[in-house]
Amino acid sequence: MTSSRRMAAAMSALAVVASGLVSAAVIGVAPALADHCDPAEQASQGQQQNNNRQRRNGDQQGQDDQQDQNQNQGQDQGQNQDQGQNQDQGQNQDQGQNQDQGQDQNQGQDQNQGQNDQQQNGDQNNQQNNQQNNGDQQQGQDQQAPQGGAKLLDPAASPEDAPEAAPEDEQTASTFSRRRNNPTRTATPVPTRNNPGGGNASPTASPTGSATNDPDEAACADLGPFPEDFVDIRRVAPQRVNARFNRNGSRGTFVSQCGRNENKHNNPDNFIVAPGVSNGAHHLHDYVGNLSTDAFSTDESLAAAGTTCRLGDRSTYFWPVLRNRKVDANDNDPDGNVGQQLTARAVQLQFRGNASSRVVAMPRFLRIITGDAKAATNGTANAKAAWSCTGFQNRITTDKYPLCPRGSLVLRILDFPSCWDGQNTDSANHRTHVVFPDQNGACPQGTRAIPQLRMTLAYSVPQGPSYALDAFPEQKHNPVTDHADFANVMPDRLMQTVVSCINRGRRC
Repeated sequence: MTSSRRMAAAMSALAVVASGLVSAAVIGVAPALADHCDPAEQASQGQQQNNNRQRRNGDQQGQDDQQDQNQNQGQDQGQNQDQGQNQDQGQNQDQGQNQDQGQDQNQGQDQNQGQNDQQQNGDQNNQQNNQQNNGDQQQGQDQQAPQGGAKLLDPAASPEDAPEAAPEDEQTASTFSRRRNNPTRTATPVPTRNNPGGGNASPTASPTGSATNDPDEAACADLGPFPEDFVDIRRVAPQRVNARFNRNGSRGTFVSQCGRNENKHNNPDNFIVAPGVSNGAHHLHDYVGNLSTDAFSTDESLAAAGTTCRLGDRSTYFWPVLRNRKVDANDNDPDGNVGQQLTARAVQLQFRGNASSRVVAMPRFLRIITGDAKAATNGTANAKAAWSCTGFQNRITTDKYPLCPRGSLVLRILDFPSCWDGQNTDSANHRTHVVFPDQNGACPQGTRAIPQLRMTLAYSVPQGPSYALDAFPEQKHNPVTDHADFANVMPDRLMQTVVSCINRGRRC
């Protein structure tokens, strides 16, 4: 009977060890990495790897403790058995049986103690994992807090009329941990410059990229954008974004209604900057207005084409597309513009007046660009990116993608230069023939104020840092590279209507 009990105790100990090894093998399996390039995944993968390492360390500690307990138990059994044999030789059988019962009781106590220690270690590991999971869950709830949102009524409503929402103590994109082994992605230091309309900002240069030894992450490691390229819009300070009008200013507006590119007119061309070059932009453009726009467009081809705009406006308006990076789409793009293309929920093409003077008509076929598609490497001298959220139009970020509350749409606000040299429809750098007004809204000497085009694009994007702008590959999808293009192909009569509405202070 004594031998049977000892054998049962030994088998029970082996079963406990085997159970611990199986549990460790199961828990230690790392999750499969996502096969898309979602910035939110980049932030969460590091946390998941830390959790896995802690679980494996906890399991290994449990195995070591169990082995030590089994060795001690075996030593105790051997010593007790030797003592029992010596006592059996010198004493009667009853004393030997009593000693055996004492040994069995000691063995049971040792085994129970080992199991209790193992259970205690498991409880401690579970408690640590639960705390980490609770922290992750709280971070997700903070990031998606449905506070401060607004319905989309007019995406280009005056920022001064937007309600102010007090910043709240919430988790923001800036708290995301950077990925391991990160080399710095260097860019030109960014000087303080004016926001569209005169608000001051000091945007940061290109943020940090990353490298990785994991082959599953290699395709996305340096693609961008990165978690630090995003900011909670409620962390952005309110500001005045429009110059104050004086009594000589022209306060009217005219809106050209051209749709949202529902007909999917897209190509990676830019006939203004790279004429005659297919894929000259190396990123996809959305087009509204002129139906024929591509790399080979000319004044004559544009004038002969159809349009999506009302009132015969054959002008062409285009901008780089925005993509949902949570969806595996376009993943074979040679320029790294991956993700599902997003169509704007609302597009407003508004021509505005000048704060200090009346405006004159644009010449037909005038070509204008705004922003710099290579601002992440060129520096921000020509950058004009402006990002916001509906309900927060008085909060503008120039170098970060905004994280908007639920119910609020992401806004891209693209203001064009509006001080024309009075002679040329284009220039060698596509900038010197039309420049921006100064901080007070006045045009430089030798230039004339023309209607200023403001594009306001509103998007519904996935929650969190999971969307990106199409860009040149080396720009890492940096939000500071947002830009847009315009060529005026309005009939002269329509342009005169635009000028009249603006100078008379009307809204047309």
